[in-house]
Amino acid sequence: MERGRGRCGSCRLLAVAAAAVTVAAAMAAAGVEARLSPDHYRTTCPGVESIVRSVVARKVRETFVTVPATLRLFFHDCFVEVSDIDLLFRLDALDSSSGPHWTVELGRLDGLVSKAGSVAGRLPGPDMQVKELVAMFGKNDLTLLDMVALSGAHTVGFAHCTRFTGRLYRRGGVDPSYNPAYAQQLMAACPRDVGPTIAVDMDPTTPSSFDNTYYANLAGGLGLFTSDQALYADGASRPAVAGFAKNQTRFFEAFMDAMVKLGRVGVKAGRHGEIRRDCTAFNT
Repeated sequence: MERGRGRCGSCRLLAVAAAAVTVAAAMAAAGVEARLSPDHYRTTCPGVESIVRSVVARKVRETFVTVPATLRLFFHDCFVEVSDIDLLFRLDALDSSSGPHWTVELGRLDGLVSKAGSVAGRLPGPDMQVKELVAMFGKNDLTLLDMVALSGAHTVGFAHCTRFTGRLYRRGGVDPSYNPAYAQQLMAACPRDVGPTIAVDMDPTTPSSFDNTYYANLAGGLGLFTSDQALYADGASRPAVAGFAKNQTRFFEAFMDAMVKLGRVGVKAGRHGEIRRDCTAFNT
């Protein structure tokens, strides 16, 4: 899944909001078992969610990029590492884009390892087919339906041209699964010699709204990545795509269920994690 632009700014904002969670978590960490609960901070820091929410609202007012940037970061962190402040921040960012809202389970510790080498092979790529995606998500106890629902996060955000120009300028011509008019639009925005910083909307129809338009787009050949369009092309995933395209409520429900499951991946406790004083750096 493509990263949203502005990740560094989001991380700095996370550091601000993390102060409240750090104090609360330190008080709540007497037990070492990883027991997740929506009420984890009820007695130690009952106002933590409102604190995070106010920080997120301020950042979203400054730039909408906060929404897709933090959402992508959540997906990537859950497949590698994740903490409570990550989850709270992502939920409120999504809520700010008219997306679904659900109760977040809390009680995680921050990871003790952060290496670029740990990422390789653990995150879905833009050129993957459904079979590859299912295998990767399955390693995290996520189903095909979960994968299709979580892919709907591509309804907001940006993607750098270098992530998909291979579909536009391949030896045999433009990938025929692209809608011809859409391909021309992308080629105008992303010429052969495009720079690494140029990006386009992932959803060409409603790029600033978290909705089910992403799935309708796939039926029209408007999937930006190979991994997007493959969801419609593959018979195993097409029924879910069609169902979500027809019913936004069904999509939101499936997305929320998948997000809860994703938040339970790799939960750490005891000596396997820590409560960071600054969420952007290890404690010293």
